[in-house]
Amino acid sequence: MKALVTGSSGFIGAAACRALLEHGYAVRAFHRATSSLRLLEPLAVEHALGDLTQPETLVEAMSGVDAVLHCAAWVGFNDPGRLYSVNVEGTRSVVQAALRAGVRRLVYTSSVTALGIPPAGAHSPLDEQHTWNHPPEFFPYGYSKYLSELEVQKGVLLGLDAVIANPTLVLGAGDIYRQSSSIVRQFANRRVPVAVQGGINLVHVSDVAQGLVAALERGSRGERYILGGTNLTYVQLSQVLSRVTGVPAPSVVLPGGLLRASQGLARLLERFFELPVSTDVFLLAGRYLYYDLRKAHSQLGLPAPLSPDQAVGDAYAWFLEKG
Repeated sequence: MKALVTGSSGFIGAAACRALLEHGYAVRAFHRATSSLRLLEPLAVEHALGDLTQPETLVEAMSGVDAVLHCAAWVGFNDPGRLYSVNVEGTRSVVQAALRAGVRRLVYTSSVTALGIPPAGAHSPLDEQHTWNHPPEFFPYGYSKYLSELEVQKGVLLGLDAVIANPTLVLGAGDIYRQSSSIVRQFANRRVPVAVQGGINLVHVSDVAQGLVAALERGSRGERYILGGTNLTYVQLSQVLSRVTGVPAPSVVLPGGLLRASQGLARLLERFFELPVSTDVFLLAGRYLYYDLRKAHSQLGLPAPLSPDQAVGDAYAWFLEKG
């Protein structure tokens, strides 16, 4: 089978290309003419030039393709217009092109942020049944992924065999477009002086890539599957980062409510200083972004996830290698 991968030059897309090749697929890598091909250079892939905002290039790229792994996305947090044009309208174009080309299956790489945000202080893991539950401006990126999923479900109603994958926070080697903003790099450069209340689910990029192939082969039409690893408090995450980088973990833990209340001031400071994280995620402070992985593991047959130490360690080693 031949699979087209959108966003193939990026972190998850390139990992998906590797996983598909390992499973015996022929791979056509869809990317812009200006994209860095550093992650694709070692891979025996066919290249297809195009852009999500140019629908005619998608139709041409899907000619003769059996499956599509749609991994392309805009991950910036403070540009709602571009989030909509790339993530929502781009996904709509992918769905329409797949229907036109008669693609046998589409796997859409969404995000757990499309599932909505748990209340501050709640520890119960979210599953695939949870849905977006905040105003769009609360977290524009997550809302754009939610709207993108709706475009996929519209395609399902029109006859497209599509599956949605929802990765959690992805770390590992190859985060080429988010190098400067990676929490691993920020921590190693001693730019994370405090921890904060709350938690996150951390997954290795290799586990996400293998999960995408499993969704392609074994996922049920129209279903979501959370691709995650380990639920960690931010204090536990800082301890993992400390073990890997040798940088001491912060001893101060800020209340989540304090960070949420300071978002306005932080946005003013952001105009003059580079902050360790975008102020758009301040409203997530104090929230435990934990996820239930049972559905993906039982229905897709996924193995136990790699450890947070390996995910952070592989990311850190890659950053060191790339200087």
